[in-house]
Amino acid sequence: MAVIGLVWLLATATLTYAAGEKLTTPAKVPTTPVATPRPTLIVPDIRGQAFVFAKGILEDGGFGWRVSGSVHGYATNVVSTQQPAPGTRVVDTGAPTLKLTLRRGTYPQNGTAQNTSPYAGTSILLPKRSSAAVQKPVAGKEKIARPKPAAKTALKHARRAVANPKRTAAKPKLAATRSRPPAFVVQGAPKEPRDEIPLTTRAQRLSAWLTPSRRPTAANQRYWLYQHAWIVTGARFGWWHGAAALRLLITVDRRVESQWGIGRRSESVARAVLAGVEAKAK
Repeated sequence: MAVIGLVWLLATATLTYAAGEKLTTPAKVPTTPVATPRPTLIVPDIRGQAFVFAKGILEDGGFGWRVSGSVHGYATNVVSTQQPAPGTRVVDTGAPTLKLTLRRGTYPQNGTAQNTSPYAGTSILLPKRSSAAVQKPVAGKEKIARPKPAAKTALKHARRAVANPKRTAAKPKLAATRSRPPAFVVQGAPKEPRDEIPLTTRAQRLSAWLTPSRRPTAANQRYWLYQHAWIVTGARFGWWHGAAALRLLITVDRRVESQWGIGRRSESVARAVLAGVEAKAK
């Protein structure tokens, strides 16, 4: 009986020690949260741009916009000033809203003025400057390695090569691919920007973008209307191959009518502009 009692006592002590070990948890080390910087956007320069192009640039860049002043947001008006200034870095708050003032363009103000972006804009927020101190280099004399004789010889040859550069034949520029002669000249109309794709290429990309599975969401409708307005306005200004771009655009408008049930008015506008462009180009 004494032996059995001793064994039972040792087993109970072992289980109690094991339970105490499992209940003991290591202390948590407090961690400091690391603040992630918010993404920023750079304000584009849209001064001097026709309003129909300026608002498209802002919408593509993720900005909102609001027109102030006596001149309203008609497509042919021109951006006079903008706030914030071009090149300003702002926090991406969703759709930072730029304040625009316009001046009258050379064409009549047809249609309906659009003084605000089609979506809700957000406030302008400038990014905070980092307060981390910049360590200045310790002032002291640094040892300047003296060049070896071989290094001196190489340095002389390099100086001679810079002083007497060899003349190389200039490569011919591909002017044929960059030149876009206008179909006709319109007094006061802006020239076709060379950093943008031609009107025909824009119309072809719009046609490829409009797949049968493309749904008429608000974003898709804005994209189609923006491309439509760019092609129509550029053709009115007499830009290169405007008539061909309008013919492609009309086929796109027909597909929009069949897929989305809208676009009849846009097609009629494109047809009217095409008739005028073909008459001026003769």
